Amino acid sequence: MQKLNVEDTYFHSNNLIRVKDKLLDLSTPKVMGIVNCTPDSFYSSSRKNTEMEILKQVEKHLNEGADLIDLGGYSSRPGAKEVSEKEEIARVLPMIQLIKSHFETILSLDTFRAEVARQGLENGVDIINDISAWEIDNELLDVVAKYQCPYILMHMKGVPSNMQSNTSYTNIYNEIIHFLSEKISILQQKGVNDIIIDPGFGFGKSIDQNFELLRYLSALKILNKPILAGISRKSMIYKKLKITPEESLNGTTVLNTIAINNGASILRVHDVKEAKECIQLTSF
Repeated sequence: MQKLNVEDTYFHSNNLIRVKDKLLDLSTPKVMGIVNCTPDSFYSSSRKNTEMEILKQVEKHLNEGADLIDLGGYSSRPGAKEVSEKEEIARVLPMIQLIKSHFETILSLDTFRAEVARQGLENGVDIINDISAWEIDNELLDVVAKYQCPYILMHMKGVPSNMQSNTSYTNIYNEIIHFLSEKISILQQKGVNDIIIDPGFGFGKSIDQNFELLRYLSALKILNKPILAGISRKSMIYKKLKITPEESLNGTTVLNTIAINNGASILRVHDVKEAKECIQLTSF
């Protein structure tokens, strides 16, 4: 990651994201490794709860080439148990401090709560990854604006508990682009320009809609923001193939390759090595 000098002229573009005093260049796609400190993530192998498990998982991701780490303490899978704000903070805060004390890496925090985000940023978090586009907790917008941190803006219909009960769209791309465009405008009015967009695979979309979204992912380039694709081991793979999340690595690799070819700048994954290989083999 390139060091950013205060004298440098900095142009916000779809290839550069400012992370504190450095620039993250997304002209070559990057890999975000997932670490879940939750007991109920849909993919059992991603659940890490002890300090040793977290450190080993982060170390594995980084050794395999992860460019960013995404830490979450609240499972957003359909039907996941409600977690209080106090419990979410108790899960993620020690792990943030642990990761930052052992590794020099860009750390993203997967949360939709303002206070969780604030405490995370105070303790070294670099990026906020919000599945709700601050629709669940609108104070999160003010936290992001105050800290001027990069923000991952995702589209979701409804909330995790009911997002799959209404997957009706007149035109899925028009609706997602309109939603993201309005949110980007609000963020920019608040002075937040380092924005990454995520179409939200599996969040308020049917399996067929997810594949349509992937097929025409490049349409989101009209927003001139880097695109994150979070497809790893999701139900659009294992339900389509009638397998389990544990058997979905090959399917994930196939779809990650399609995502890169259709304009994804970041792959959010459970399996870093295979994602890095996708990038290497498509960069010719």
